[in-house]
Amino acid sequence: MTDEVIDVGFEDDGEEETVAGLPVVAEVRPVDRGLPVVLPTVQAAAAAATGFVAGAAAIALIRRHGARKLARGQLRLHDRRRIDVLPVVASRTFLVDVHVIAKPGE
Repeated sequence: MTDEVIDVGFEDDGEEETVAGLPVVAEVRPVDRGLPVVLPTVQAAAAAATGFVAGAAAIALIRRHGARKLARGQLRLHDRRRIDVLPVVASRTFLVDVHVIAKPGE
């Protein structure tokens, strides 16, 4: 170790503080026990059950969404037939990118 002086930004008023390096005796008390240890098998079973429930919920949502989409499609079947009667000559898709440019001097 080097005996390098590091400036920490405090003003030195010339007084030094003498500190006695004696340990402080505290009351004796029992050490608190930590959290109870969870067995790895119980933890693995809980994780597996949680994953199963999450997967079942996801499947139920996907099926419900598909059923609603199918029901909506059947209701609008007549509207689609009216639109399909019109002759479509061409279809184009455009990607629009709009830039707003500031006036000079702003």
